[in-house]
Amino acid sequence: MKKIFALLALAAVAQAAAAADIVGDAKNAKGKIEMCIGCHAIAGYKATFPEVFQVPMLGGQNAKYIENALKGYQKGERKHPTMKGIAVSLSDQDIADIAAFYSQQK
Repeated sequence: MKKIFALLALAAVAQAAAAADIVGDAKNAKGKIEMCIGCHAIAGYKATFPEVFQVPMLGGQNAKYIENALKGYQKGERKHPTMKGIAVSLSDQDIADIAAFYSQQK
């Protein structure tokens, strides 16, 4: 039993170390942001599903905020069906690249 816990702990440490090594590359985001532009690149745009709400502009937003938001949608901590559907399709590298791209925009 101790060996199983030790292996699980080692796997968790390795996974955390791998996640810490991920660095966003804005140049790699070009093909990944196409799904974002339709809503997040229109000033004053309001979405109507599942309710009417203003869609935030992402350009210039803090990269860590974008990463945390997308991971929140992945985990279900943030509630929006469209964003969840998009977020669950993204890898940690995709998220880092998208966050890097939008954080460099004005």
